[in-house]
Amino acid sequence: MTDSRQSNPAPQIATFVVVAVAGLFYVKWLPYYNRAFVAAAHHAIGQSILMGKAAHPPAPSIRSALAYALTYGKAIWQAMVLGLLLGSGVQALLPAKAVTRWLGGNGFGSALAGGMLSLPGMMCTCCAAPVVAGLRRAQAAPGAAIAFWLGNSVLNPATLIFMSFVLGWRWAALRLGLGAVMVFGLGYLANRMTTASEAGRAEASLEAIATAPEEGAFRRWFRILGRMAVQLIPEYVILVLVLGASRAWLFPTIGPGIDNHLLWILAFAVAGMLFVIPTAGEVPIIQGMLALGMGVGPAGALLMTLAPISLPSMAMLARSFPPRILALVGVAVILFGVAGGALAVALRI
Repeated sequence: MTDSRQSNPAPQIATFVVVAVAGLFYVKWLPYYNRAFVAAAHHAIGQSILMGKAAHPPAPSIRSALAYALTYGKAIWQAMVLGLLLGSGVQALLPAKAVTRWLGGNGFGSALAGGMLSLPGMMCTCCAAPVVAGLRRAQAAPGAAIAFWLGNSVLNPATLIFMSFVLGWRWAALRLGLGAVMVFGLGYLANRMTTASEAGRAEASLEAIATAPEEGAFRRWFRILGRMAVQLIPEYVILVLVLGASRAWLFPTIGPGIDNHLLWILAFAVAGMLFVIPTAGEVPIIQGMLALGMGVGPAGALLMTLAPISLPSMAMLARSFPPRILALVGVAVILFGVAGGALAVALRI
């Protein structure tokens, strides 16, 4: 038998495109268009979600965990719903062979395609994670999925615009330059790490999709949507609560004492890699910390590590990539953070 998506895929593809375009317009494009004028006029886009105007986050407690989770949840819930719809739609509405044709190669081309495809999404790392999981189940190459995952936040055009108005063009240029290397370089490395046996299993899985018993595409869409929500949301919520309570441990009291020493740069690179923020949340965080006298080195580290990944997003994608690839991404993001901090000091940003 043939997959029902292959017999007449036009209605399903059209549905996916409409959901993607309408959802991104409502959740991302229009709000960010309006926010750009705020950033240009006021050189700010709000308070730091990490600690507001204070010099340090609140002490670890259930209250601080719930407060952060609620604030963060209000900022991202619409994008998370859209991410789940698109992640399940990739599997149910798009022809699997089309996904592999564009994103299934194990060279630089699929990493480039995945990174470029991420640019209109502009999602935070956790909201992009369901789409990444969907791409992997549709047998997109690891590198294409990694580039898509990282590119959503690191190369987010709106964030770069906000950054230019709020922090200055040199911070935006540093993010863009190192970010492009991160997105496409790690995507390519992930593809090169794919073994022959893994490629064979992906081919077999694609064949299984093509020969599976027919099922209505829309029925399949909602079945996958429910499964993804049950698998991803509980662990995501728990980790956001844990990180919300742990802010004071990850980020000490901010002031001139946090200077450009390499140990501070490394510490903030690790903390930024673990922590979870909404889209563009790093901009007011860095602005607030610099205003309190923190060195540009730790700020440069946060510039490159707060957005791309987080502990919750890595947990959400633990079933989608071999552990060695996720480990590569985690370590590499920390190293990019150290490089960002070192360059911020060297260039006297």
